[in-house]
Amino acid sequence: MHANAFDRYYAAESLLHRLDPRVKVVVTVAFILSNALLPDGAWAAFGLAWILLLVANAASQLGVDFTFRRSFIALPFMLVAVSAVFTPLGQPLMEWTVWGIRLTLTDAGIIRFGSILLRTWLSVQAGILLVAVTPFPDLIHAFEHLRVPAVLTTIVAFLYRYLFVLTDEVLRLLRAREARSAVVEGQKSGRTLFWRAQIAGHMAGQLFLRSYERSDRIYNAMLARGYTGQMRTLRAHTMRARDWLILFSVLLALALIQLTGRIG
Repeated sequence: MHANAFDRYYAAESLLHRLDPRVKVVVTVAFILSNALLPDGAWAAFGLAWILLLVANAASQLGVDFTFRRSFIALPFMLVAVSAVFTPLGQPLMEWTVWGIRLTLTDAGIIRFGSILLRTWLSVQAGILLVAVTPFPDLIHAFEHLRVPAVLTTIVAFLYRYLFVLTDEVLRLLRAREARSAVVEGQKSGRTLFWRAQIAGHMAGQLFLRSYERSDRIYNAMLARGYTGQMRTLRAHTMRARDWLILFSVLLALALIQLTGRIG
């Protein structure tokens, strides 16, 4: 399995791709924070935030609906907030009794639920766009420039780098189990659930031991090559006038969205 199997970067020559990764990270975090700070029911502000997101999609040359088509994967997780419709605030609309529990649907609960869905949906799209226009190594270096703790960035970098290696290890263990568990066609294996759980436990233990030994070898190899705890790169990131202009323009647009949400 190749490492790029986990990478969602789409190469292109667009304005967003050429931006300094620090600008993209700061703008994405500010966009998500802006959505979280908007009051419930600020539909006009949510609409402006979506328009800003559509503009960013167009600037990425990946298609105006690029993030929209990929954001529905988070819909099941967003529906967890459905309990917000039963908030005691607001005017009651409908009532149910389930297993002796009285549930009251309110207008304020519906507004809150819709606002949570929009916040999450917009934030997920922003994250999708960030990883689509920024190579993962550039993201790590942007975190370092923004003074994210080195331990955290190193852990994330190595997790990404060796995730496909661990996946290969799991696939080899599964193939070995299948090769040693031959079954006559048309007959059941006769193995119990306890036996399967025991084998799964042995496989997890083997994966842990192999991962631990590999990490020790890799760390010693890195020390032998002069590793000092800092990720090095041949691509020096330099903030240009265009990067500063876009950064302040987007931050100003987010401030206007916040003002719209408060006034509306």
